[in-house]
Amino acid sequence: MRNISIFLFLILVGCKDESKNKSEIGTENQSEMTTEIENEIDQSVSEMWNNFIQSNPEFKNDGIPESDFFHNNEKDANRLAELTLTGKKRASSGLYSLYQQYNADLPSVGTKQIVTDFNGNAKAIIENVSVDTIPFNKISKEYAELDMGTDIEPLEKWKKAHWEFFENFLKESGQKPTEEMLIVAVEFEKIWPKNE
Repeated sequence: MRNISIFLFLILVGCKDESKNKSEIGTENQSEMTTEIENEIDQSVSEMWNNFIQSNPEFKNDGIPESDFFHNNEKDANRLAELTLTGKKRASSGLYSLYQQYNADLPSVGTKQIVTDFNGNAKAIIENVSVDTIPFNKISKEYAELDMGTDIEPLEKWKKAHWEFFENFLKESGQKPTEEMLIVAVEFEKIWPKNE
C-alpha cells in the first residue's frame, strides 16, 4: 500500500515510496529489487529497520515501511522528529478531502512508518493505533495535545497551525477551509527505539 503523504500536515510529507513488501516482489528479481529500494533510502533507515527486526523477529518477513518526515520545512520537520522520538508527539492530522482528491488510501491501524528528520535520517519507528475522521471544529484538546506534543494551549495551537496549513494548501485548488472540514486523525505509538 502506498500512502500519498504530501497532503498530510505534520505527517510524512516526504512522499517516498519505500513500502514495497518483499512478498510483492517476484522471486527472480527479489534481491535486485530489494537492493534498488535500499539504495533509494538513507542508510540510517535500513539500519534502524534491521535493528528493529533483530529485536522483534516476528516482523522479519515484513517489508521496510515508508520513511518520511513530518511537516514541510527543515526546522519543523526536525523539531517534530525529536518530539516523536521523546514520545511527546503521538498523533498526526491530514485533510480527508485530499485523500479523496488523490485517490489515496486512508492510514490504517497497525501500519508502521519510519520517522526521519528533514534530511532523511531515521529517528523512530511508529505504529498507528487509531484512525478516525473528525470535523475540524470537533478536535479535542486531548487529541491536539498528542498531535502538537505540548500541553500548553494545545487546541489553540493545533487550530491555528492546521487552519493556516490547510488554507495555504487548499488555495492552490481554489478551495477554502471550513470549520466542518473532515480531518483524518491518526494516533500512533513509538515502537522503536525502545525507551531506556
